Parts: sequence; C-alpha cells; structure tokens
Amino acid sequence: MRHGAFLSAAALAVAVTCAPARADDPYEKLTPEELARDRETIRRLNREQLEYVRQRDAQYAEGWRAYDRARHSSGSDSARHQQQVRAYEADRRRYEQAMAEWRDDVAACRAGYYEYCRR
Repeated sequence: MRHGAFLSAAALAVAVTCAPARADDPYEKLTPEELARDRETIRRLNREQLEYVRQRDAQYAEGWRAYDRARHSSGSDSARHQQQVRAYEADRRRYEQAMAEWRDDVAACRAGYYEYCRR
C-alpha cells in the first residue's frame, strides 16, 4: 500500500513538472495573416510608446532648461543669499562671544567672585 501511494505521488509530480515543458506555442495556432496582424499591432504599440517617451523627454528637457535659465539670470538671489550667509556668520560670532563671556562668568562665580554670579 505504501508503494502505491509513493508511486501515485511520483507520477503526479512528474506530470506537474513536465506540463510546462509540453505547453503549446500560441504562434503555431495562428494563421500567417493573424501572425502578420499581431506583428503589426506590436510594432504600432512600440511606435506609440516611443513617441510618448520622446514627447515626455522633450518636456523634461525644456523644464530643465527653464530651471537653468532662472538660476543663472537671478543674480539678485545669489547676492541676497550671500548677504544672508554673512549675516548668519556675524550672528554666530556674536553668539560664540556671548557664550564665552558667560562661561568665564560661571567659572569666576564658582571660583568665589560672586559679583559674576548675577550676570
């Protein structure tokens, strides 16, 4: 009985794994006219997709050109940015100076110079 179940399972496994190898080729069932029509449909779809991609890429390229023109023509934006960077650096220097003074005051306060504790 065990051998029968094993043989049945083995036969099923062989049948399942061999089925894809014996699958029919759909082109064997098409007439030459149907094959030509199928080939032309595929070519038409490929041409349409190619045209779509070309139009899309042209729009992207125009957008990037406009971006580059805007970036290079706006010198005032660059000058304003440089001014903001300089202002930030000045603010940062003032902050660092104030922090250094505060640290000195804390050290003096801890050293017993209590007049520095109230600052």
